[in-house]
Amino acid sequence: MINCIVIDDEQHAIDLLTHHIKQTPFLNMLYSTTDPLEGLQLLHQHKVDLIFLDVQMPSMTGIDFIKAINGRCKVILTTAYSEYAMEGFENEVVDYLLKPISFARFIKGAQRALSLIQPVTPGNKEDNDYIFVKTEQKGKLIKINIKDILFIEGLKNYVKIHTRQGEKIVALLNMKDLEERLPSGDFARTHKSFLLATGYIRMIEGNLVYLEHTEEAVPVGDTYRETFMAQMKEKIMTNKK
Repeated sequence: MINCIVIDDEQHAIDLLTHHIKQTPFLNMLYSTTDPLEGLQLLHQHKVDLIFLDVQMPSMTGIDFIKAINGRCKVILTTAYSEYAMEGFENEVVDYLLKPISFARFIKGAQRALSLIQPVTPGNKEDNDYIFVKTEQKGKLIKINIKDILFIEGLKNYVKIHTRQGEKIVALLNMKDLEERLPSGDFARTHKSFLLATGYIRMIEGNLVYLEHTEEAVPVGDTYRETFMAQMKEKIMTNKK
């Protein structure tokens, strides 16, 4: 999980970025402020991995802010003015987002930050290739290989994990905890009650996703559709004519 803050002197810009951040599973919103000086204080008080930073602000420009923090954390610049892009990249910003910022463009920058802040290495992949889940039977833990998970269904205080072998394992977990534990690049939330493995998708039809190894379809809720399709965008082939 990447801890981030938003610094922008316009509240409506903060509100939009806050919405985008909350729709992104691997981002954790810590604070927002309209005052860059307060933003400097927040950096000393909290572990911040990423800042969404406006360029033009009355008390301090975004470029001045970047120079002041001296590489303490990663920065994505957000602005309505394209002329600062070169100076931003000279100061090693992760991305440069022009306002108004669409979610599709936002998620592209967020993914870029994720690859820099939490790079996947062979060692990390080995560490995360299985999980143990607690079942209804006291003292019983079941090992599940992450590569075997097709989709996960939320059931109030429980989840039902569907595997490619046809197993349906009921575990004492909630969707949020499980979503944070699984590798974000391999799984996508499509509904408040469903999380699926993107590598097993065989067809998307309307508001339903069909997976390999099962006849069951996973729904795509209106709240999650934009995020899900943005995550799938790089895999979608279209006619460019």
